[in-house]
Amino acid sequence: MDMAKVKRESLGRSDWVEAGLKALARGGVPAVAVEPLAKELGATKGSFYWHFADRNALLEAILERWEQRDTELVIAAIDETGDATTRLRALLRVAFTSVLANSADGRGSVELALQASAAHPLVAATLDRVTARRLGQLTALFVALGLSPSAARDRGLLAYTAFLGHVQLAHATPELLPKGRAYSAHVNRTVEALVRVGS
Repeated sequence: MDMAKVKRESLGRSDWVEAGLKALARGGVPAVAVEPLAKELGATKGSFYWHFADRNALLEAILERWEQRDTELVIAAIDETGDATTRLRALLRVAFTSVLANSADGRGSVELALQASAAHPLVAATLDRVTARRLGQLTALFVALGLSPSAARDRGLLAYTAFLGHVQLAHATPELLPKGRAYSAHVNRTVEALVRVGS
């Protein structure tokens, strides 16, 4: 049996989306291109057009997958972990750990690629929605810790910009970040500084 033929026939929409997400992590929005993805998957362009009307439809599906994976599923998992302090610590640790280039699924690379393509209409709409959702979650957790809504919003914004700064450092100048256990200790110190709400 021809395994390449079986592979092509068994490719689904999800395979294209996952390959596109990995391409996005490697090379940004320009890397989400039909022909290279088809070659990588051992498929034809016809297979692509069976699942998507055009490249923008694929990009939209990739952005939906990223939003679900890196925001909604993370928030849902954290919401089951205990009190507000525990949830906030867990959320921040997940965020700061995800920025490393060797993190699972290249999450930090996807984040950086999307920030770099923020002017693209599909990316802009997704980033607006994701940023509002993430800041809303952070604000709610800081309110639960006793901060006023405006102070909670400020602290959430500080935490989110610290995360984005770590994403940038991890990819532009990774040598400036600690390595291994030292990075874990750094994350713990950063999380504790952000979570501390008393005097």
